[in-house]
Formats: sequence, structure tokens, C-alpha cells
Amino acid sequence: MFNAIGRIFRTPDLRRKLGFTLGIVALFRLGSFIPAPFVDFGNVQACLAANQSGAAGLYDLVNLFSGGALLQLSIFALGIMPYITASIIVQLLRVVIPHFETLYKEGQAGQSRLTQYTRYLTIALGVLQSTTLITVARSGALFPSSAPECSQLITNDAWYAILLMVITMTAGTGLIMWMGELITERGIGNGMSLLIFTSIAATFPGSLWAIGIARGWDVFAIVLAIGLLVVVAVVFVEQSQRRIPVQYAKRMVGRRTYGGNNTYIPIKVNMAGVVPVIFASSLLYLPALIAQFNTPAAGETPQPWVVWITNNLTQGGHPLYMLMYFLLIVGFTYFYVAITFNPDEVSENMKKYGGFIPGIRAGRPTAEYLDYVLTRITLPGSFYLGFIALIPLIAFAMVGADQNFPFGGASILIIVGVGLETVKQIDAQLQQRHYEGLLR
Repeated sequence: MFNAIGRIFRTPDLRRKLGFTLGIVALFRLGSFIPAPFVDFGNVQACLAANQSGAAGLYDLVNLFSGGALLQLSIFALGIMPYITASIIVQLLRVVIPHFETLYKEGQAGQSRLTQYTRYLTIALGVLQSTTLITVARSGALFPSSAPECSQLITNDAWYAILLMVITMTAGTGLIMWMGELITERGIGNGMSLLIFTSIAATFPGSLWAIGIARGWDVFAIVLAIGLLVVVAVVFVEQSQRRIPVQYAKRMVGRRTYGGNNTYIPIKVNMAGVVPVIFASSLLYLPALIAQFNTPAAGETPQPWVVWITNNLTQGGHPLYMLMYFLLIVGFTYFYVAITFNPDEVSENMKKYGGFIPGIRAGRPTAEYLDYVLTRITLPGSFYLGFIALIPLIAFAMVGADQNFPFGGASILIIVGVGLETVKQIDAQLQQRHYEGLLR
């Protein structure tokens, strides 16, 4: 293992790519601590210290993906979240807009156009989300604390100051997007995924330390043990796949023979990745966000629906919240898999190149068989996603580790998934140069 790591740094090309990637990651983390214009840095730090328990509530998910930059009101406050949202929207629009589906099938040229649309939508979402964040910060609702500092985060309420803050945060989103593309082109791994990985991994030490200080080191040891088991389970499931055998008939093209080989279609247990968890979390945030903006002033009686939402849909440990969260994840898993994997398209491509599944006729029977297998394998995959997402909420109720519990939900899925993919890419490049990879 250590010899393989040494070969990485002894290979000039690989060493240069790794150094470039680490340099971009360092710049990304540095920008997460630079406050935006007209932000009172002292008051922000005081509010963060008063809310060490992770009670940011509605903004936990976005703050997680920004590596804590959201609550810092930094120039990278929005993080990579606008790009993630834009990518998902463009992917879903392929089902609704035929032009997008046509571009997707055009190959490299069409993919470039879709990428450009994703960039434009990212900037538009950056403007919208930065405006919302500044409005919430000005109202004093960004932190649940009633301390006077938390309502005085912005030092200048003039229109030009607000405009400059919106431009700065949106430009920060554009810069993050550019950094991710640079890593993809000149570094190692997928740039956007690595930046998300960095943001989430950066919060782990602080979360674990907060658990040890607040709950005791015995709870800290329990959390580490649970975390190790969760990581092992996630690695096992993420690597699991159903391999459907495919045979290709021999074809004569001129004097050459093509086909005649055997391969397989890998269908992963978790085909949807972390997207259903993001969808479910975002959808559950909407009622709480609406209720927050309809909270009455001091002395006024709140409306019954606001009280019901506050009591049932804002507390992660509430049974109704857990049940709705789990059901939404299961539903979104089936929805997203149905969009991203088209059995009819796969069957048509196999038929075009002379491929068939042994015992299954080509054409419509093949598509029906693939749909049958996909439906059955998605069920345990959706339950697995729901269980992993509920781990932090169960920890809140059982261990008392509150929202600082880091080993669960979207965080561990992204950490393990990106880590495995990056190691595979490094391993492949080592095998090209030394005939031995990182892993044996």
C-alpha cells in the first residue's frame, strides 16, 4: 500500500495532477472563510458559537454542501448547491423537453450545449439563492438564537450594499463551478464531486469534536464505532450490482469479424445515488420554510397550521417526520431511476449491434425483462437509502448526538462514493504506467 502511494508521487504526470487538485481544493476552502462585503464577521462568529449544537434547522443541508460557508456568510456561501440543483433540473427536463433529449443523444456536441445550459441555470439560481440568504440574514432568522447579534449580521442595508453582496455570492458560485471544471480537465477525478467531498469532509472533525465535548467521550467512541459500521455497509452496497449477461452475435463487415463476445449490463443496487435524499430533504424543508415566514410577531397568536408544521415537520426526531422522510426517499428513488435508466433504449441499442440476453428474445421482451429486474433491485436500494438517511435522526433520539452526527444521510453516501471513484481513477492511471495499481 505504501509502495503504491510512493509510486504516485514518483510519477511526474500523476504527481502534477494530484498537486493541482490539492491546490484548487485549498483555494476552495480558503474562500469559505472570507466574509462577503458588509457582513459583520464578529456577530456571525458569536452566533455560530451560540448555536454549536447544529440547530441551524432549515439550512443544515445547504450548510453541509457548502462546508459551513453558508452560515459564515462568506463569498462561497452558496457552495456547489446551485450547480447540483441546476444539473438535476436539466437532467429532469430531458423527459419534458424533446430538444434536451435530442441534444443528449447527439454525443459530445449535444452534451456541451447541455453543460452550457446548466451553467446559465447555475448563475440564475445563484442570484435567487443569494438574494434569499441575504433576506433571511437581514431578518435575523438565519440562526435560531435570540441573541441581539444574530439580528445584526449585515452592517449596511442600502440597496447598493445588498446588490454588491448578491453579485459577490453569485460570482463565488461561478468561481466554484470553474474550479470544479479545472479539476476535471487537469486534475484527478470529477471536479464537482471532489469539491462536494471536500465540503462535507471539512465538517467531520468539528462535528466529532462537538459530540465529544457536549455528550462525553463515551458517546464519541460509540459514534465512531457506528460510523465505521456504516462506512463498511455503504461500501458493500455501493459496490453491489446485478450483472445481466449479454451475448453478441458474430457479424461479417468486409473481411473482418465483429462481435461474438460475452459481456454484461451492470445494474447497481443503488442506481439513484444521493439524489433521492436531496430531493426528499428539500421537499420537507418547504413546509417549514413557509411556516417560518408566517411566524407571528411577539404577543400574537400563531395560526393552527403553523403550529402543526412547527411541532411535526421541523423536528428531525419526530416519528411523523421520519416516516415522511423515508417514504419520500423510496418514492424519489423509483422516480429518478425511471428517468435515468431507459430499458427501451438499452434494448434497442443491444438489438442494433446484435446483442441479446440468453433466454430472452431481442426487442420488447428484453425491455420488459430489464424493467422487471430494475424494479425488483430498486426496492432494496430505496430501503437502503432511506435507512442511511435516517441514521442521524435515529442517533438524535437514541445516542443524543443531535445534528452533529456526521455518519449518515447524504454526507456518508457522497464521501464513500466519491472516495471510491477517485481511488479507481488513481488506480487506473497507476496501472497504465507501472502495471500495478493502488489496490491489489
